[in-house]
Amino acid sequence: MSGTPAVLGVGSAAALLAGAGACLSLPALPPLFLLWGLGITGVCGWLWPWRGRWAGVLLFGFAWAGLQAGGAMALRIPPELELRPLTLTGTVAELPQHDARRTRFLFVVEEGQGAAAELRGRRVMLSWHDEHGAQHPGARLKLRAGERWRFEAKLRAPRGLRNPGGFDSQKHALLQRIGATGNLYRPERAARLSPAAGVDAWREEMSARIGQTIATPSSRFVRALALGDTRGLTQEDWHVLRATGLTHLIAISGFHVGLVASAFGVLIGGLWRLFPDWARCLPRPQAMGIAAVLAALGYAVLAGFALPTVRTVLMMAVWAAARLGRRPARVVDTLALALAAVLLFDPLSPLAAGFWLSFGGVAWLAWCLPATGAQHWLRGFLSAQAVATVGLLPLTVVLFDQASLAGPLANLVAIPWWSLVVVPLSLLGTAAEALVPGAGTWPWQWAAACFDLTWPGFRWLADSRFSLWWLPEAAPWAAGMAMAGAFWLLLPRGVPGKPLAALLWLPLLWPDRGLPRRGEVELAMIDVGQGLSVLVRTARHALLYDMGPATRGGFDAGERAVVPALRAWGVPRLDRVVVSHDDNDHVGGLASVLRTLPAGVAQAPPGQGAALEAALPAPRASQEVPVLRHCLAGERWEWDGVRFGFLHPHPHFPNLGNESSCVLRIETDHGAALLTGDIGEVIERELVRKSPLQVRAEVVFAPHHGSAGSSDPRFVAATGARLVLVSSGHRNRFGHPRPQVVARWQAAGAEVVDTAGSGAVQVWLSPDGLALRERRHARPRLWDAARR
Repeated sequence: MSGTPAVLGVGSAAALLAGAGACLSLPALPPLFLLWGLGITGVCGWLWPWRGRWAGVLLFGFAWAGLQAGGAMALRIPPELELRPLTLTGTVAELPQHDARRTRFLFVVEEGQGAAAELRGRRVMLSWHDEHGAQHPGARLKLRAGERWRFEAKLRAPRGLRNPGGFDSQKHALLQRIGATGNLYRPERAARLSPAAGVDAWREEMSARIGQTIATPSSRFVRALALGDTRGLTQEDWHVLRATGLTHLIAISGFHVGLVASAFGVLIGGLWRLFPDWARCLPRPQAMGIAAVLAALGYAVLAGFALPTVRTVLMMAVWAAARLGRRPARVVDTLALALAAVLLFDPLSPLAAGFWLSFGGVAWLAWCLPATGAQHWLRGFLSAQAVATVGLLPLTVVLFDQASLAGPLANLVAIPWWSLVVVPLSLLGTAAEALVPGAGTWPWQWAAACFDLTWPGFRWLADSRFSLWWLPEAAPWAAGMAMAGAFWLLLPRGVPGKPLAALLWLPLLWPDRGLPRRGEVELAMIDVGQGLSVLVRTARHALLYDMGPATRGGFDAGERAVVPALRAWGVPRLDRVVVSHDDNDHVGGLASVLRTLPAGVAQAPPGQGAALEAALPAPRASQEVPVLRHCLAGERWEWDGVRFGFLHPHPHFPNLGNESSCVLRIETDHGAALLTGDIGEVIERELVRKSPLQVRAEVVFAPHHGSAGSSDPRFVAATGARLVLVSSGHRNRFGHPRPQVVARWQAAGAEVVDTAGSGAVQVWLSPDGLALRERRHARPRLWDAARR
């Protein structure tokens, strides 16, 4: 291998990645002594000059990832300190996110009082809620990056929802080494101990200057591109960026770090050509390498050392080391060294989507594009775009369950214009402002004006039918087949059978959605925390019963859990939407659902349709607006051999809140299911008295999340349930489901499954009987494992 010692060659880098990936794919960590043993054995096998060196590297990669993952999970707050008021002193890290009623920020604990002293040195994500408006004492204080504070807070270990297609916040916390999340307790007693200081404080101040200098809304993008400050971007902005495949260019991306580093390297190379005598002290290639690394490091500082920028800095450092060592190295050798450096620095990096996109993109380009610069620059740019589009499409689909059909076209414009015009102007303004206050005004304004030339076109493209293509969740092996298909398509001209490569893409781009057959039904309870959302599917129809909560603090279960799950399950349209009642934990996410998916009919109890009407999207020619109805006892219909009917409320029932919940019975030849909303013991007994046969069901969704005022013993006995499903938040403040309620159902012979411990739950009623799948158990993750 030219220029690269075997100990750090391509094979070693691949084995290191394979070992780390294998460890991170486990459902739980091996014992600590085993990891240390494997690590020591792996180091010896790696350094010993023998043909099986790759095996030693693999063992070391496995052990190193396991030790780092174990260390990251050990940072979690001990269970005995969870949800207790703790006094913490520390520094606000990174840039706080200020919303209308909440401030969310990363806090590095420097010391704690009493039991909280154990948290010294850990990173926690805190939220400062303003539930009382601007008159609240805490609302008058605005946090800034770099300030030292003393807070009282209630913390818990990081834990996220588990749904198909949803964001894994628990994995994100592991990557960021965040030990706890929580809320401020008695925020009026918070005390600022020292003013803002440090790099993050400087970034926040400079971001504020950009906002004051640029009058147009584009200032938020200049702040993102110059300083990595994306706090000003709206949900609509992110939608446009995703739909056009431009998220990799916004903020300070690894691509931009590499671009700036390369520009500084070329600049220094030009200076060395103008002053050739300088080469006597430091040869030009070495000077270019050092300049590139220093530029990359400085740009990474502007981004607050975000992981993508750190990866790029390491890659640039490896390249510079090769130049300083005067060793001729192929691109593949440099890439292998960079991969090894990143994995040694942070073996948890493979958990980040950017890791695969960064190294995958460079690897495809290095393999497919010629090493010489003989071809025209425009042809080379178009070839690179084609290679990146085909090669990275399988990774994009696997990582995000989506593909942007408009992405290649948008990138043809955005990459050269944003990267070569907007970003340099933004950086020039930042550098000028740092040296002479007020000198950055013109460059920043020019950057905003240049950005405005392209953004309207990207917004139009995002709203077109060629934007995002959402794909159902595919089998794990489908990605490998699609990558093989991409490899086949990108082989040199003349290789036969290329059209057949498209067949290898089918399992990924057109996966089996697992739809029930005629006469069968699938019930999917989505993990929305303390709330409820249930998808009911037959062979050709879909019904959504409730949509989960939306809080003032910014959490919207419809947007973050329900819609991603529906997309991952391949639901393009809802034939019927049922709002059981008007409580926020059942209807809060409705607006997000209706904005995203068309619905035919929407139903709610009499007197409780206000939230439903408020959530309806504005009538547009391109969007279907659902027909509004009441859910009333006696209404029945049939879909694909499955019978549906409402048991409650009757037409003259008064509006009694929870007790007015729509009760829906779903019946097949293979069993029945009962969706009960938040009814209590009074309505349960009434249903048993009026319709004892109608309440009998194999599957029952526990009334009112298993509260103490529900699941009357007579109702429990009358259902004869074999499976009871409970939707509740992990360690919720209501104590749902109550232990006595769980015991009551279990004593009647039912299995009780809760989303808090199982994540999303899917149930099938088919000729094969009752089938159950729990997301956390079907797809276990290392970071879900119980703390040791």
